[in-house]
Amino acid sequence: MLTVTQLAKACNVSRTTVLYYERVGLLMPATRSDNGYRWYGEKERRRLESIMSYRSFGLPVQEIEPLLDRSDEHKQEQTLRDQFTALEREIQTLRQQQKAILALLEQPILFDQNLLTKERWVNVLRSSGMTEEDMANWHKQFERMEPDAHQEFLESLQIDADEIAEIRAVARA
Repeated sequence: MLTVTQLAKACNVSRTTVLYYERVGLLMPATRSDNGYRWYGEKERRRLESIMSYRSFGLPVQEIEPLLDRSDEHKQEQTLRDQFTALEREIQTLRQQQKAILALLEQPILFDQNLLTKERWVNVLRSSGMTEEDMANWHKQFERMEPDAHQEFLESLQIDADEIAEIRAVARA
């Protein structure tokens, strides 16, 4: 049997992570001693390894429990397929961002804030192959990951405050 700390070390995670998974109901100790120590066996260690595998796939914690129970193999397969599709979309978005950056690097004069306008930026994105939907997704990702930087970027394109508010509202929807 392993303590929380021993289990955490064995699985290369923090003690806090193990306790968090207990708090959300993903990982329960095999037993508790009279002094309150949590004890974990081989079954719990394997369960923690499964949790860590699913997390490494990018699955949210709330989607992991049904996968661990394995009572519905169709649901497990569908969840993994959905996550695969979501990762594919993220990869596509990142590729489009790379293309936009490359297009800007080919025109370094545009980095001057006075020269890079909304119109020029949209032209750079279009010339890199992005559609309106791709651009909307780009804004959503930017807003989700770096909302303050997104605001600053839109301001640097000399877009008025009302339009910025509209762009960000759509990106958050």
